[in-house]
Amino acid sequence: MEKKIRVLVAKPGLDGHDRGAKVVARALRDAGFEVIYTGLRQTPEQIAEAALQEDVNVIAMSILSGAHGHLFPKVVNLVREKGMNDVLIIGGGVIPETDIPALKEAGVAEVFTPGTPTTDVVKFIKEHVKL
Repeated sequence: MEKKIRVLVAKPGLDGHDRGAKVVARALRDAGFEVIYTGLRQTPEQIAEAALQEDVNVIAMSILSGAHGHLFPKVVNLVREKGMNDVLIIGGGVIPETDIPALKEAGVAEVFTPGTPTTDVVKFIKEHVKL
C-alpha cells in the first residue's frame, strides 16, 4: 500500500479568513494527500504540536493579516526544535514579494501568493516531500 503524503493546513495568528486555506486543502485532498486542517487562529505552538501529533510530511500555512514575518519563522523554529527536520514547510496568502526572501531564509521552502494555481502547490509538494 502506497504511503500518502500527510499535510497540515494551518491558519496562524488572528486572521479570520480561511477561504483560501480551504480551497488549497480541498485541492490537496483531491490530489490524493491526507489533509488535516487546524482551523482558524492557531498559535505557532499549536501548529507545531499538531504537526508532531499528526506525523505530517508538510505544514502549509496561510495568512492574510500581515504577521507572516513573525509567525512563519516562529513555526519553523518550533517544528525544528521538536526534531521534525524533514517536514516541508510552505506558506501562502497575501504576502508582499519583498518579504518572500526573508521567509525562505527563515526556513519556509516556498511561498504561494494569491492567484497561484493549486496545481503548482501540489506539484511543489510532490517534488520536495521526503517520504
